[in-house]
This record gives sequence, C-alpha cells and structure tokens, in this order.
Amino acid sequence: MALLVAWSAASALCAQGEVMPQVVFTPVVIELPPEPVEPAPTEVGTMPGYPRRIDGWLEVQIELSRRGFSCGPIDGIGGAQTGAALRAFQMEAGLDPNGRLDTATLAALQLTAPAFFVRMLSAGDLASLQPVSETWLGKSQQSALAHETALESIAERFHAHPNLVRQLNPEVDWTAVTPDTPITVPAIERVFRNIKAARLAIRLADRVLRAHDANGGVIAHFPVSIARRVDKRPVGELKVTVIAPDPNYTFDPAVFPESDEGRKLGRRLILPPGPNNPVGVAWIGLNLPGYGIHGTPIPEHVGRTESHGCFRLANWDARSLIELAWVGLPVVVEP
Repeated sequence: MALLVAWSAASALCAQGEVMPQVVFTPVVIELPPEPVEPAPTEVGTMPGYPRRIDGWLEVQIELSRRGFSCGPIDGIGGAQTGAALRAFQMEAGLDPNGRLDTATLAALQLTAPAFFVRMLSAGDLASLQPVSETWLGKSQQSALAHETALESIAERFHAHPNLVRQLNPEVDWTAVTPDTPITVPAIERVFRNIKAARLAIRLADRVLRAHDANGGVIAHFPVSIARRVDKRPVGELKVTVIAPDPNYTFDPAVFPESDEGRKLGRRLILPPGPNNPVGVAWIGLNLPGYGIHGTPIPEHVGRTESHGCFRLANWDARSLIELAWVGLPVVVEP
C-alpha cells in the first residue's frame, strides 16, 4: 500500500533535544506491506456476570486501561505507573487519591468484563514482521519499521509487557507462531473516546500526561517519559501545531555529531513509518520547534527520565491521544 506522509526534520531534532528555528516538512511516498487488522475500538461496557470485584493488581491494570487510565505495559505489578493511574481514577471518581485499593476504590473500580481473552495473529500480521536494521542507512532502506517478532506484535496490540504474555502462554513457541496459534492476552483493545480534549496537562514531577475535558475532568491518563536534562524540559503553556499518525522520520547527521555512521553518510535519510520508527506510530508537534509528543518503539521504558526533550508515550497511548487531540489544543507543562 502506498502511503504519503508529511514529516518534519524536527523528528531528528526530537531525539537529540536540540531546538531549531523552523520546522520544514518533507513529503515522501513509502511502500508498506499489508497492514495488520487492528481490533475495533471498544467502549467500556459490561456483560452477564459483571461487574464483579477486582482481584489483584493485574485486573486493576486491565480495568484502568479500559477506562482510559493507562498503567503503561500491563504486567501485574503494582508499581509507580499503576499507582499514578489509580490516583487519577480516584480523583475523577471523587475518592481519596491515595493510590491504594481501599474499600471505596474497590467498590468504584469493578471489573466490567473478563480480564483475559484468546486472540490469534493473522497471516497478514505474521507476514508484516521483519527485522529492524541496526544502522540508520539500513533502516531507511526498509519497506517499514514494523514489529520484529510475533511476541512484540501481540504484546503491543494488547497493551501488555512481553514478560506477562510469556507467563500467560507458557506453551507457545514464539519462534513458530502460526495463524492457528491461540494466545491468551489481557482483554483490553484499542480504547475509544468519542470526545476531543479541551486541554492537555503534563506533570514533569509525576511523569504523567492527562487529557482534560472543558470542565476539567480527566478523560485520559498516560505515563510519559521526559527529558533527562532539566534544561531540556519546557515548562509553561504550549499548543499543538501538527498531528501525524504513522509518521516517517528524518535522520539528520548534523544533529547526531557523535554518530560515526552519520559523519560518513553526510546526508539526511528518511526512515519509513512503523511501530519501530524512532517516534513510534504518532507525532503531535508542539509550537516549541523540535518538541513534540510521540510514541516509542520501547514501551517498557516509558515513564523514565531518558528522552532528549520530547514527551514519549507507549504506542497504544499515542494512538489514543491523537484521537483526542486537535491543532491548537492547549498543552500545559507543569514542574
């Protein structure tokens, strides 16, 4: 399938954290393999026998994610990102935001459907898998920066940590997955909210991004990575200037002076779209040149202070956010 993508040289700057005086878009045509079929967007609902009481942190993570309060990769561990998502839910429910599974929270947060279901990867899903080159030039020559393995593909699709998927499927040989291989995964598909955000708020200290409605209510909560260097963390009022699903990426050797390969190349490269693109599956550009909110090929690292300036989300959260965002959307970055 031919895909026309408009992408900015600022994509390379994002990885480096440098600021550029203007953003220049470069249209390119990329040939992609057949797209895997994504699960249909789903709303939070109930089914016979539900709701029922939550049993453990794994079910907490699944139900919170269904409701738009992302815990990062679902792993069954009640860590900092799960605690932040639970506090956001508690605040929205009018509860004490203590991050604990107290009686009031368990009464309000009940499981609305089974925690797991069985899914299979289609022939198209498996055909789209391909190794990702270790070099910039090699990446630029690929048809897409797709998932590399069946485990990576299904873990990302269902918002799960690969280790959890392995634990749920001890009998699966991940080197020999076929379209007939049943795989147990968290029962959380693409989260859909039929609403646009009125404001985004990024709290640097907590490493979270929240989308608010016009009344200040939280309609989505995401863990986010921020810049390692304090001087690369913008604080104040920004706004969205561009929204690009499935962007390509411009590698500029001038922005990567430490790269031996870049010095030898001496020219820019256009890297194709895909979940293993350096900015993942979505780019939301901000009015501070070189800065944006985007996905990442390593969702397990989201929530750390490791970026060079931009705000990184898990790919599934980045896809959810672009459905809420619009050009001109206010973004407030708080210390």
